Amino acid sequence: MSIPRERSRLVDRSPVFYGWVVLALGTLGLVMTTPGQTLGVSVFLDPILDDLGAERGTVSLLYTIGTLTGAVALPFVGRALDRYGPRVMVAVVATGLALACVWMANVRDLTSLAIGFILIRGLGQGALGLVSVHAITIWFVRRRGLAIGLAGVGMAVATAFFPLLIETMVGAWGWRWAYVALGGLVAITILPLGAIFFRRDPERYGVTPDARAPLPPPPPGREEIHMSAGQARRTVAFWYIAVSVATISALSTGLVFHHFDLMSVRGMDRLAAAGVFVPLALVSAATNMVAGILLDRVAPRFVVSAMLVAMAASLTGAMLVAEPTLWIYGAVLGLTQGAMGAVSGTAYASYFGRRAIGGIKGTAQTLSVGGAAAGPLLLAWGQAATGSYEGVLFAAALWPLALAIGALFLRRPRPPGVTTSQTKTPPSS
Repeated sequence: MSIPRERSRLVDRSPVFYGWVVLALGTLGLVMTTPGQTLGVSVFLDPILDDLGAERGTVSLLYTIGTLTGAVALPFVGRALDRYGPRVMVAVVATGLALACVWMANVRDLTSLAIGFILIRGLGQGALGLVSVHAITIWFVRRRGLAIGLAGVGMAVATAFFPLLIETMVGAWGWRWAYVALGGLVAITILPLGAIFFRRDPERYGVTPDARAPLPPPPPGREEIHMSAGQARRTVAFWYIAVSVATISALSTGLVFHHFDLMSVRGMDRLAAAGVFVPLALVSAATNMVAGILLDRVAPRFVVSAMLVAMAASLTGAMLVAEPTLWIYGAVLGLTQGAMGAVSGTAYASYFGRRAIGGIKGTAQTLSVGGAAAGPLLLAWGQAATGSYEGVLFAAALWPLALAIGALFLRRPRPPGVTTSQTKTPPSS
């Protein structure tokens, strides 16, 4: 991969491999997506409904439309990342997200609320998450899974405390000023820090990915290859991984969205049902780390297959769970979500390289966000049509099982001009 050389005093003077600095800031960027994530927006939902006098169903539909509409821009964000780099893009996207929070603080009707949902979902959950993972991905190759795993742990910690922080701000200042505060938090953290410390590919600065000095050569069949976004989109592997991740995104989001109703059918009250989120968060963080390390050592197809089997088990568990086994259900769902984070963060770069990873992931993330929007509707429609969740859960479980079997036959793509010997997967992987 031919890359123009640049000089950076920050990179040259860093006492540690500069990728670790990028990892820390990329993790902060992921945390700052919270204003656009469902766990952040959900805290504001009831105050917004009360203030605007809107129906929950109407606002939920606007939220789904906003999610899908915001995702449309992600392929363009990805291509801009490849062209301009994460340093420029984090400044643009974080500025947009901060202003989107201010917009949300000033919504007065359903039209302005719909625009606000498009902005915070597209810029928060979508664009800032894409920029942050991209920044990490281009600085790691052999240790990419470890790096993404560490970022996932940081995001899991944020998941534990951020909703409480938002709830405290809403209680103290009201929901409108709480949104202003979140915009200010984005503006004083990831906006300046990302714009200062993010850098493009390490080779530009005379640094080897993963370490300050060159590492030993990778084993045969694990050499880094580089494909364009167009080349990647013409491979079976790209669409298989993208559809697999979108499947997990859809079905796991559906389970979480309808969790309390699902558990009430199983005879649990809200307090008991809420206990699922402790094992879910803990196992998700641990799995993100373990799966990331595994992805540094084995072919992604094995982790993809295991992730899909866990999703099928989660759907089955939702039909069978009782209060004594709730923690098992939460752990399996956490395993699914943790593996999804690791796969979506590493598999594309592992199979297609770093040259056009922004454009490649932009398309893939559009599918993933679309899945997250469609999942709750799928379960709701199934329940409304049959009067029970069991039919739709059983049918939905068959799809990831079928994908899991097919994933085992995935092979690393061979781009034009690369010989079979360069991409052949060794028996150990």
